[in-house]
Amino acid sequence: MEYLYYSITVFDLRMMVKLSAYWKIQLIGWMVTSLYWGISAFFGSSFMWTIGIADFVLDVFIGISLTHLYRNFALIRGWNKFSLKKLVPRIVLSVLILSVLYMLLIVGKLYLVRLFVLKSTSISFISFLQSTQLQVFITGTRLMSIWVLAYHLYHYSRLEIETVKENARLSIILKEAQLNNLSTQLNPHFFFNSLNSIKFLVLEDPHSARRAIDLLSDLLRNSLNNNIGNLVALNDEISLVRDYLELEKIRFEERLQVEIEVDQKLSDHLVLPLSIQTLVENAIKHGIEKRKEGGAVTVKIEQAGNFIKISVQNSGKLHKEIKDFSGIGLGNLKERLLLQYKGRASFEIKEMQDETVLATILFPSE
Repeated sequence: MEYLYYSITVFDLRMMVKLSAYWKIQLIGWMVTSLYWGISAFFGSSFMWTIGIADFVLDVFIGISLTHLYRNFALIRGWNKFSLKKLVPRIVLSVLILSVLYMLLIVGKLYLVRLFVLKSTSISFISFLQSTQLQVFITGTRLMSIWVLAYHLYHYSRLEIETVKENARLSIILKEAQLNNLSTQLNPHFFFNSLNSIKFLVLEDPHSARRAIDLLSDLLRNSLNNNIGNLVALNDEISLVRDYLELEKIRFEERLQVEIEVDQKLSDHLVLPLSIQTLVENAIKHGIEKRKEGGAVTVKIEQAGNFIKISVQNSGKLHKEIKDFSGIGLGNLKERLLLQYKGRASFEIKEMQDETVLATILFPSE
């Protein structure tokens, strides 16, 4: 007998361990609540064990059933993602509905248990409901309010923690993108070529030499800028791209053709900093620079339905490193898009039939 009791106890403990945190809290919470009422009734004048046990089991069942139904309904409707302004009216209405249902179920339970145990039909259900409804309704309102508020506060706090984590992660990745951009601008090869081009321009075309120095200075200043935010105006990003391409045009001369087409209605729209710049640098490094005859870089920004489409097309072939996003710059850009737009943005690089590579970013315009 003792061995059997021990086996059952161990089995119960294992089942509790396997239960999720939600079900553990549900069982413990409603069992404690029902036990409190049972203890109160135990010290009353007319306590019966049969009624007490039935009340305990049914109270736990009713409490868990109602709150679990509400949880499923809220999850299906996506209420956990709503703002407080949209959520509060729904919570108030839900608590009232749950309280009414709780009152009807508890009063029905009390009436039926006493009917079957005491075999008494001296009072009708309607009369019993009228005599107990107010007290049970108030109790139900208190319990449902506590449960619903605790449930949504838990999810709200989790959402806030996840948001903070994602923002911190996005900030770190952004800093990595800045450092990567800085390392690109300070790359000895890039720096040497730029200065070498400026050296020849000093004698041949002093005006162009001064312009090249200004461009290089602006690029370095933007790379060292520590006040960059999570998003920047499209105009600012395009200005950076124009400066970079103009400086590269001095180096490549006729080997580089550049075309930039921007929908002016999108000029003030916010985009990820260094997003277009990263794609253009990638186009120069892995496309134009590897071709003796050079090639063209085309940048196009346009509205595509409810999305903004950024396209960077360059002459060249798609290398495995680029296709797999294994490079630091493209890897950072892909993850920043995922974090900033919660999976609603897309990033694709593919090789076209005419020996060109097309990189496309698509993200929501709102």
